[in-house]
Amino acid sequence: MSEVLNVPTMAEMLGQGKQPEVLFWVGCAGSFDDRAKRITKAFVRILNRANVEFAVLGTEESCTGDPAKRAGNEFLFQMQAMMNIEVLNAYEAKKIVTACPHCFNTLKNEYPELGGKYEVIHHTEFLKSLLDSGRLTIEGGQFKGKRITFHDPCYLGRANNIYEAPRDLIQKLDAELVEMKRSKANGLCCGAGGAQMFKDAEKGNKEINIERTEDALETKPDIIAAGCPFCNTMMTDGVKNKEKEAEVKVLDIAELIANAQDL
Repeated sequence: MSEVLNVPTMAEMLGQGKQPEVLFWVGCAGSFDDRAKRITKAFVRILNRANVEFAVLGTEESCTGDPAKRAGNEFLFQMQAMMNIEVLNAYEAKKIVTACPHCFNTLKNEYPELGGKYEVIHHTEFLKSLLDSGRLTIEGGQFKGKRITFHDPCYLGRANNIYEAPRDLIQKLDAELVEMKRSKANGLCCGAGGAQMFKDAEKGNKEINIERTEDALETKPDIIAAGCPFCNTMMTDGVKNKEKEAEVKVLDIAELIANAQDL
């Protein structure tokens, strides 16, 4: 039986004369990629559990323009951004939360100069704020004592200096946080950023995601935690390449918390 999740749109909220506490920006991966949809659902279940009034743009949301900009197509980026900004400003959006560091970075750092000024929060920071304020409580449950290593997404870590929120959440699960040799400011890219996700590999003797997965597997983890749908894909492919998928799971921070809560 497929579950029914309550996900109101901004249009529906406005129709009821309400303004949500946060606008959840789902992003292309979270909307269309089958694996990333599970992250979206996990995050929605947590928002519902914490009684957060949220809304999505639904079909009015389009790509932030991050891949276009990184690939060098500034014109396309500005077209995509302006369309989104018009929609967001029409709804008077103030606070946006997203589970994708690429959307996060673009909305937070690149939309203001085009007229889109919002408070933008990555979902790991938002989840931490829900825990800190007591709106959400978690116990380790199935993750108690598990070895979890966290892979820093480039656009969360190096680009925006957010390193602690995801780690705090892992430790709240009573799990053992094990760090890779290359972590935080010295983390290694999973290989999907800068629109690389959508192109074929170039000549070389090893894929970046395999190199990064080897970093993770060195820590002998039970779980590789990610905070980005692109990183999730790349690390999952790396684990499959190493034929370790039976032993090592790749999960987003939101999935860890939703699973710990049996949501």
